Amino acid sequence: MEKYSPDKKCVLMTKDQVRAVDSWAINTLGIPGMVLMENAGRSCAELIKDKLKDIADPKVCIFCGTGNNGGDGYVIARHLSNSGFEVVVVICGNREKVKGDAKINLDILERLGRPIEQLNLRDGDVPAQVKTFAGDADMVVDGLFGTGLSGQLSDEYKQLIETINACNCPILAVDIPSGLDCDNGQPLGAAIRASYTVTFVAVKKGFASKGAAQYTGEIFVASIGVEPNHI
Repeated sequence: MEKYSPDKKCVLMTKDQVRAVDSWAINTLGIPGMVLMENAGRSCAELIKDKLKDIADPKVCIFCGTGNNGGDGYVIARHLSNSGFEVVVVICGNREKVKGDAKINLDILERLGRPIEQLNLRDGDVPAQVKTFAGDADMVVDGLFGTGLSGQLSDEYKQLIETINACNCPILAVDIPSGLDCDNGQPLGAAIRASYTVTFVAVKKGFASKGAAQYTGEIFVASIGVEPNHI
């Protein structure tokens, strides 16, 4: 994993270019999506362990969306649990929408006996729910939305993101701060203000735009197991 800095030459990729790398890895090379998700989630977990290494009995709260970004969150939860962390996993959205590789990793967590919490976005008191789950966390993980997000966020997700931002602890964003446009680096109504972003394959084009740093925090580029320069 390599830390990104604006003065350092690196590959910048758009949303479509990143999708092309994923498709090449899965469909041309034959690497299962589960392997890519495992590599991504493990990289995030390693950075979290490093950042919290001086804290006794660390607690991490992971907010997961219903797509593959949430799937990365379940992998993170498993690795942190294996390392003795207290982990709270919170699904934000309709649990029935969790499919494919994300569902497999969710099922693994449950078979390990890890409790899975549910945040009800239609409950008017989203801030109280977030406080219940993350009030005493040493770090919060944003696994809500990945690079595929487009269009303005709903009011419910805006409130959720703003409430997570108000948590009094560092936030690690998985691949991209939720709510940030991958290509132009502008918030889609609201965006997570992360302390750290672990992004996969390459730095996203929007991260280099003016003002994006207030959302990404420190950026780390993690490998999913293959590199885009091999295409």
